[in-house]
Amino acid sequence: MDIKLQSGEALSVSDSVFGRDFNEGLVHEVVTAHLAGSRSGTKAQKNRAERSGGGKKPWRQKGTGRARAGTIRSPLWRKGGITFAAQPRSFDKKVNRKAYRAAMRAILSELVRQDRLVVVEDLSIEAPKTRLMAARLGELGVDKGLVVTEAADEKIYLASRNLPHIGNTTAKSVDPVSLVGAEKVVMSVGALKLIEEWLS
Repeated sequence: MDIKLQSGEALSVSDSVFGRDFNEGLVHEVVTAHLAGSRSGTKAQKNRAERSGGGKKPWRQKGTGRARAGTIRSPLWRKGGITFAAQPRSFDKKVNRKAYRAAMRAILSELVRQDRLVVVEDLSIEAPKTRLMAARLGELGVDKGLVVTEAADEKIYLASRNLPHIGNTTAKSVDPVSLVGAEKVVMSVGALKLIEEWLS
């Protein structure tokens, strides 16, 4: 199949990557797995064993008239441990490599169908200036979206980081959440070819 470049020329791409049907269930699975994996999972509380002190029985078992107590760090006591204390954990979900790639193909194919993929021959700018980047994106008719470059480009990174609705990534770092959430995806031909080679 052919993808129309911003210059008006046609670029031939693989049907197996950019011409797939949209698999909503698979895309949902991959997106939720990516979001889950980005959670820090560092929440932590102390249970009664982790609280300092409490090694001695506060008073004898019988004869005082008070309820029996074995430690001052009981969850019933002030400054005691938490009953079901939260512990650091991983939220990672396993996604097979084939399933991940199939989901990426489905997302890219849907971007092409919805005319949300803008492919340009060259994304370079003369200097790392926000106004230059804004003008370049304005020429492409993009005010919200994701810019995907072939490799890390410091000028584009510095110029786009102050634009509130523009993200920036490379072909090797692109992820399903960024693609799904972007209103438009601006991609250089070099980046497109790298992604196509990876997913073929």
